Amino acid sequence: MAFQDQAQTLSQAVVRQRSILRNVYLWMTLGLAITGVVAMYVAGNTQLIRAIVGNRGLFFGLVIGELALVWFLSARISTMSPTAATLSFAGYSVLNGVTLSVIFLAYTGTSIALAFFVAAATFGVLSVYAVTTNRELGGMGQYLFVGLIGIVIASLINMFIGSQTIDYVISFIGVFLFMGLTAYDTQMIKRWSDQMSASADEADYMRVSIMGALKLYLDFINLFLFLLRFLGNRR
Repeated sequence: MAFQDQAQTLSQAVVRQRSILRNVYLWMTLGLAITGVVAMYVAGNTQLIRAIVGNRGLFFGLVIGELALVWFLSARISTMSPTAATLSFAGYSVLNGVTLSVIFLAYTGTSIALAFFVAAATFGVLSVYAVTTNRELGGMGQYLFVGLIGIVIASLINMFIGSQTIDYVISFIGVFLFMGLTAYDTQMIKRWSDQMSASADEADYMRVSIMGALKLYLDFINLFLFLLRFLGNRR
């Protein structure tokens, strides 16, 4: 009986110590690490990078696969098993690494490193702000969503126009848009963490953590890419 009480007390202590927010950051970091390793590997493999760059069908197929996977994961994660959600997130990180490998051909290594460290520092500051501020950031959501749609439409139009000025403006706006999304999503995930960390079962705990990791992963990657377009020196 005493052993059962001790086991129950230990179990309750573990649950109290769980934090969805902390788990989100762990999974986001793992996803970014996977993407970075894959991107550098593919960029350093002559045959692979030639196959991707030289075959537009393959490249766009990878991009479409990414979009389909992130849409599927976002839409179905609540009904997926924790294992399926984890594998889907890891698979998306790998695919993103393959497509992002082309930036090593377009930009100098110094530019990529600079954009990454600026993005990491900015992301860290915004995350701390979102977690510690008493200001409610939920009202930003609709404006950020409209801004995101605007950026997508403007980018599609500029694919046909090819204006460097428009690209510069899009990159500038994109940096601030994903700064806002980083703070907004972080505060949302903190709210999830406060409400669910101690009460969610293991499956829900894992699913929510993966969903949060995906949100912040996308925020970081897009912030990095817009900073690279804004600050980067092309080869």
